[in-house]
Amino acid sequence: MHSSVYFVALVILGAAVCAQPRGRILGGQEAAAHARPYMASVQVNGTHVCGGTLLDEQWVLSAAHCMDGVTDDDSVQVLLGAHSLSAPEPYKRWYDVQSVVPHPGSRPDSLEDDLILFKLSQNASLGPHVRPLPLQYEDKEVEPGTLCDVAGWGVVTHAGRRPDVLHQLRVSIMNRTTCNLRTYHDGVVTINMMCAESNRRDTCRGDSGSPLVCGDAVEGVVTWGSRVCGNGKKPGVYTRVSSYRMWIENITNGNMTS
Repeated sequence: MHSSVYFVALVILGAAVCAQPRGRILGGQEAAAHARPYMASVQVNGTHVCGGTLLDEQWVLSAAHCMDGVTDDDSVQVLLGAHSLSAPEPYKRWYDVQSVVPHPGSRPDSLEDDLILFKLSQNASLGPHVRPLPLQYEDKEVEPGTLCDVAGWGVVTHAGRRPDVLHQLRVSIMNRTTCNLRTYHDGVVTINMMCAESNRRDTCRGDSGSPLVCGDAVEGVVTWGSRVCGNGKKPGVYTRVSSYRMWIENITNGNMTS
């Protein structure tokens, strides 16, 4: 997103939310090429802005704030089957977006309900390099200390360098009560969110919307964290997908008014 969009968002959110900016793999490593065939790159006017998860042949899940500032004049596409964003690869393909469906509770001035669904204009060609990943629909907490994986094409250095290839990171889940302590996020993490430790290893700008994968299922979606990625006092925060099972199922099953 353009810097002007971030400035407007910060003004709207105010001082409390300024400490928890959206859109934020630091301290990770390059992922094995095409080892995460569910990964999607959400692009606006040909530029990567956020990650996403392929749910089935037509639907991609991401974070609602990824579309902040995007207008009807902008071109929104989803790239599937990619390891590199720029290099030719036999299985990568851009798909136009037919419908953009943000969660009805999502707003620029709120951290809650930060999910969005993209319906592709045509079915994705599935195979070893393009394959959906199931969501965690059992509404239970992930045990603190559980190691989960997150990947994306977001910033990989404090200097703001963005990689051309997919990077990955393993993070440890943090207890929500601990995450809500005053020294961390001071009570703003709700039951619909989960935290992961971020000491020098964190998601960063451009990783928003990417899936947090625990075992073989998506548990969360990258949503917000620290103004400085990798700040151990500001754990990464993810939207819990199990809290939104009914909404996701209703939309993907054709009930666009949910």
